[in-house]
Amino acid sequence: MAALDEAHALLREFPVVDGHNDLPWALRKQAGYDLDALDIARDQRERLHTDLPRLRAGGVGAQYWSVYVPCEEPEPVAATLEQIDCVRRLLERYPAELAPALTAADLETARRDGRIASLMGAEGGHSIANSLGALRGLYALGVRYMTLTHNDNVDWADSATDEPNVGGLSAFGREVVAEMNRLGMLVDLSHVAATTMRDALDASSAPVIFSHSSARAVCDHPRNIPDDVLERLPANGGVAMVTFVPKFVLQAAVDWTAAADENLRAHGLHHLDTSAEAMKVHRAFEERNPRPVATVSTVADHLDHMREVAGIDHLGIGGDYDGTAFTPDGLNDVSGYPNLLAELLDRGWSKADLAKLTWQNAVRVLGAAEDVARDLRSTRPASLATIEALDGTDGSS
Repeated sequence: MAALDEAHALLREFPVVDGHNDLPWALRKQAGYDLDALDIARDQRERLHTDLPRLRAGGVGAQYWSVYVPCEEPEPVAATLEQIDCVRRLLERYPAELAPALTAADLETARRDGRIASLMGAEGGHSIANSLGALRGLYALGVRYMTLTHNDNVDWADSATDEPNVGGLSAFGREVVAEMNRLGMLVDLSHVAATTMRDALDASSAPVIFSHSSARAVCDHPRNIPDDVLERLPANGGVAMVTFVPKFVLQAAVDWTAAADENLRAHGLHHLDTSAEAMKVHRAFEERNPRPVATVSTVADHLDHMREVAGIDHLGIGGDYDGTAFTPDGLNDVSGYPNLLAELLDRGWSKADLAKLTWQNAVRVLGAAEDVARDLRSTRPASLATIEALDGTDGSS
């Protein structure tokens, strides 16, 4: 209990900067963006992982809201704009709780004011539809990171969960990274193939982030970060933000998910099917094969390993709340961060270590990206490159 009290005290001074939360998409799916129907000023634990009371209870001081749209979305730019509009409406609706944030200085101001700094990250390069103009438009609207891919490849970058296409980053993909550096938009390497991670580290002149990824050496899933990539973060200055998704952090859950997906396919159903028929098949499978449960300790094991490989200056937190069906015991929703800190305190992590993990590293990285952009904008004009010219494609996704 003493460790938990200590964790709460630390979070009052150095709250969590969380790298990834899918609340805007959950609001779209569950309420059609009707913020009256799903008011996050009230406890919404029956429907969501996230609401304002639980963000406060969890010691969250800054949140990157994901402005995610699916890879198969026919008009991804328009759909991403709707997600951005949702975040803006949340900021207008709850000004006493949520503070708009674009810069590292904005995060510090929000912390002093006792508000939750709200930033945006676009989850997947499909959101720009192969257009650097669209990329600049997202930045102008407040998006401060872009994940280069989601679950599927884009024309210019390979995803961790798709068949290799361009072998990492294409020439246009490197141009995307360069333009993100020039803007001051963080390059997010969650979801991308290890080849893409390495190519992006080669191409980027600014620190990168992994907004919600864990360690592949601890749990062998392609969504996680290999050790050779973690080893490069000190030279790059970037941050790997550990995620809590059980099927990315617990090997037994990885294996169980693979078996559950194969069971759906054996019944003639797609493994991502959420229809009533698919859910019936899935529930029957789970009754026969109980789902493995991750815990706070599971996540702490990843952080111990990531600290050993990358160093304490290169770690952060990206829970992926409201973007996953299951969460670890003790990290059931956004109120659970103190439990993770208490576990780390019990493992010998110092208060200085935890201050870096929760707040300081993420703020530093955003500020460093701003510094790089300030220099680049004085020497590099906005890129007019096209994917057709650089990669010889027809530009379709």
